[in-house]
Order: sequence, then C-alpha cells, then structure tokens
Amino acid sequence: MTSSASFDTLESLQADIAKLFEDLPMSKHRQYIIQALATIVRLAHKSEEIERLDWKILSSSLTDMERGFQLFYAYRHVRKVAIFGSARLSPETPEYRMAYEFARDVCRLGFMVMTGGGGGIMQAGNEGAGRENSFGLNIQLPFEQQANPIIEGDPKLIHFKYFFTRKLFLLKESDAIALFPGGFGTQDEAFECMTLSQTGKFGPVPLVLIDHPGGDYWRSWSEYIDKQLVQKGLVSPDDPSLYTVTDNLDVACNAITSFYQVYHSSRYVGDRLLVIRLKAELSDAEVEQLNADFSDILVTGRIEKSQALPQEAQDETFELPRLVLYFNQRDLGRLYQLIAVINRMGTPSAEEKAHPERK
Repeated sequence: MTSSASFDTLESLQADIAKLFEDLPMSKHRQYIIQALATIVRLAHKSEEIERLDWKILSSSLTDMERGFQLFYAYRHVRKVAIFGSARLSPETPEYRMAYEFARDVCRLGFMVMTGGGGGIMQAGNEGAGRENSFGLNIQLPFEQQANPIIEGDPKLIHFKYFFTRKLFLLKESDAIALFPGGFGTQDEAFECMTLSQTGKFGPVPLVLIDHPGGDYWRSWSEYIDKQLVQKGLVSPDDPSLYTVTDNLDVACNAITSFYQVYHSSRYVGDRLLVIRLKAELSDAEVEQLNADFSDILVTGRIEKSQALPQEAQDETFELPRLVLYFNQRDLGRLYQLIAVINRMGTPSAEEKAHPERK
C-alpha cells in the first residue's frame, strides 16, 4: 500500500468514527471519545512500528482504567482519604493502631478511605474505616500483596495490573493524603504528591504525616527537609506549609476538614490561570486583603472574583463562586497558605460547614 493510499485509509477510518458518533445520542464527552478512538486508529495504522507487548500494555492499562472509572463514578461526591504506610507493620504495633483509629475517625466525619488493599498500614486503614467505607486498590503480583481480609471480596476492591494505573487512581481520587511510617514506597508517595501538586497535576490537597504518640519518624523526616532542603535553598522556605506533621489524631483530622471549609477545589484553565472554586463568596474587602498579602505568587494581574469560565461549562461545580489568579506554579507552599487564609475568611452555610466531606 502506498503512503498516499495509507493516508486515505486512515482518513476514511476517522470519518467512519465521526459518523458513528453522529448517529449516537449526543454526549458531552463526545470530543474526547473520538480523540481516544482516533489515537488507537493511528497506532493501528503504524502496526509495524508497534510491538505486541506495546499493544498488551495499552490494552491492559485501558482495562485497569475502565475498572477504576466505573467503580469511583458512584462515589464521586464523597471526599476520600488515601492512607499510605508500611505493609510490614503488624496489628500489635503502635503505628498500626494509630492508622486504625485515624481511619475510624475520618469515616465518622463522613469521609471514605482508600488503601493499597494489602497488609500492614493498608489493612489498618480498611479495618478502621470498615468494609462499607473502604476502597482497596491492590496490585497483581506473582507473590505477596494479597488483598487483606477486611477488603477481600468487596466490590470496592480492584486488582490493578500496573503500578502506574494503580497510583493514578490512588492520587486522582484522593481529597487528602495520610502517610504513616513506611519504606521507600511511602517516601515516594510523600514526595510525588508534593511534586505533582506543585506542577499542577494533582491537588492541592491536605497532606498529613502521622506518627504514633511520641513517635519521631515524620518529625525526623521534617528535620531532614529543613536541614538539607530548606536551609540549602533547594526548596522554598514556605514549602513545609504543604504538610502537617503530628502525633495527635484531632490535629490530623482537623487539617483535613479545615482545608475544605470554604475551599472546594481548583483547576487550571490554559497554562497559568488557576481557578479556585469556593463554597462561599468572599467580600471585596477580603479579596483586596488577599491581593495585599499574596501578590508575590502572581505572574501578572490580580486575584479576582469570578463566575465559572466558558471552559467550565460542563463542570458540576458551575454554580460555585470562584477566584482566578495567574499563579506562578512555583511557590506551592504560599498557595497552601492562601487556601488556609481563604478558609478563615469565608462563611459557608451551616450545612456546608458541617459536611466538608461532600464535593
């Protein structure tokens, strides 16, 4: 087949896909469905350049994502806390007990809990939350990492084939992250959450590092961050505002609930415009105060009140008031400080204030 004929075939297939969706009921996501199918068609057109293993990876990762999307859709309006920590800690350890009690407490506040579905801290999280309030995002391995008995057999347990799709959903669905002592994987989650949030790929969400009473795992970690990163200028002096280190469950839970008192969520429109959705509108005087205190994080312009932008027309948060600003995407710690100030300023309704777990 000549190059011209191949191009004509590809265009014909793309036209067939477009015709297919014209015949189906109109979907608000039609554009993205067509784009996804067109990508697969383009790959199929390059079949000699795409190996069998590549097709297996593509197919299996799509299957992983299909399971995740279908599971979490029914729970999209409930905020979830992801719990990370060592799989090696037994139920007799104080860390396990602390994770159990934390999960129990956040579920009493109306949140749900997600874990990796395995043993140790993951099992403590599912046990404290209870089966009905738990998700398990397990990984298929030839050995180890069997689902813990709390979540085994539950429809909210997914066995992912790939670590990257599993991590995608653990972060995508998280409205807060709670980290307990653990090994390399736990450390990886802590740093990745900060990195992805700083680059606008995740969050911002509250990040709570929890020790058992008198424990120093995260306090020692925080001292390392200060000595080796902050003092040497490798991160901003404000970056410790990204996380809360505590051995007190009341402090840990409050760090999560207070984060969503007025702040609802945020997204970027375009490259730099950050849209912050609020549960209550701020006064003009309060916005002026934000501009006076946080002008250093703006690339240009001012922090301004706004309604939903045209790009958000299909967003479920369309009716919420907003703030818009050209955030420099560098001073993430300062952004967290801005959110903390917003949460002290606004006055949400009694219903919203009582239920920060709803979104």
